[in-house]
Amino acid sequence: MPSRTPAPAAAPAAPASPVAAADSADWGRVTEDGTVEVREGDDWRVVGQYPDGTHEEALAYYVRKFDDLAFKVHTLEQRHQSGGASASDLTSQAQKLVTEITGAAAVGDLASLHARLTALTETLSEAREAEAREAKELVEKAIADRTVVVEAIEAVAARDLGKVQWKQVTEEVSALFDTWQSQQQNGPRLPKGISQKLWKRFRDARAVVDKGRRAFYAELDETHKAARDRKNALIERAEALAPKGVDGIPAYRGLLDDWKAAGRAGRKADDALWARFKAAGDALYAARAEQSAAEEAESAPKIEARKALLEEAKAVADEPNIKQARALLTRIQRQWDEVGRIFPREQERALDDKLRVIEQALKSREEVDWKRNNPETKARANDMSQQLQDAIEKLESELAAAEKSGNKKAAKEAADALEARRAWLNALGG
Repeated sequence: MPSRTPAPAAAPAAPASPVAAADSADWGRVTEDGTVEVREGDDWRVVGQYPDGTHEEALAYYVRKFDDLAFKVHTLEQRHQSGGASASDLTSQAQKLVTEITGAAAVGDLASLHARLTALTETLSEAREAEAREAKELVEKAIADRTVVVEAIEAVAARDLGKVQWKQVTEEVSALFDTWQSQQQNGPRLPKGISQKLWKRFRDARAVVDKGRRAFYAELDETHKAARDRKNALIERAEALAPKGVDGIPAYRGLLDDWKAAGRAGRKADDALWARFKAAGDALYAARAEQSAAEEAESAPKIEARKALLEEAKAVADEPNIKQARALLTRIQRQWDEVGRIFPREQERALDDKLRVIEQALKSREEVDWKRNNPETKARANDMSQQLQDAIEKLESELAAAEKSGNKKAAKEAADALEARRAWLNALGG
């Protein structure tokens, strides 16, 4: 049933339609009762009624309806020509527009709009095929990219998770998950079956890694707890040494070895525990520092006394009489011991070393004197000297006889032997 359209009370002025201005007689007509018809081929079709206006106003109204449809077709053609719009979307819109134009209550060349839409749809068909190929390629690439991510996390899960660096592994898994989400959000939509299969692989591999991480940190927590317990016990023992003062230092050093072997308790816990353990040791070493300071103050006059003895001991080297030199040194050594211990020990050792040089020099002199004055040594030396003197006299005779006879070879051998015997005699002091 044709629509009955009353004239608007105060319709705004509209631009003249090309159809209304030039082609209204070709495409539309109005009967005496205000019925508006549109020509479609050789037939006329009723599009509505406009009883309250003139025939021109009635045609103009339905021409504007046609112009709206023509504008939509033109806009669709422009979007296709300008690019950027999906051919599939444009095709869908064209099909909807065909439905809208078919039997439309409008006056104009509706057949031409149908023809333009048909031509546009045919043109879009090739574009849709190209889009489909491109979409397929994008999906295939997305599947390949997603598979790379899945295989990467499966490779992580296949490692010996008891020996990995978990900070590094956690960063790797987080990066792979971020990549997965980015591909899912920004990439093409994958077929549901493939997408679910890939996600299951990714999820299962990540679950393996998460399980390994939880096991590692659970074991690490137990290890840290055991180390904390051991170190707390060591702290209690170290703090109990405080009343012993300096005498507690050897025991504290033993506890320090145990501390090094106790293992790690976690960075924060270790720092706090070490602060307590070190404080207990600092108290012992502070007591030793106080004792050392007192000992050093007490040692000052002792140091001066030993320095004075060193000055006196210099006379030992100048004393020609070895017995008197030994007596002088013995007296100095006795007084040296009577001075008592000196602190710090390094200074005591330095003073002892200086006295030891004087002692060693005297000892060397005594050894030389003993060798020189030992009766047995003297007897052996005298016997050897006599033998050498006898040999020398014999060689002198042989040398004279060889020279007299002109035997140069015998003379040279006798001279060489004579020179050697004289050197030995001089070495014996003969």
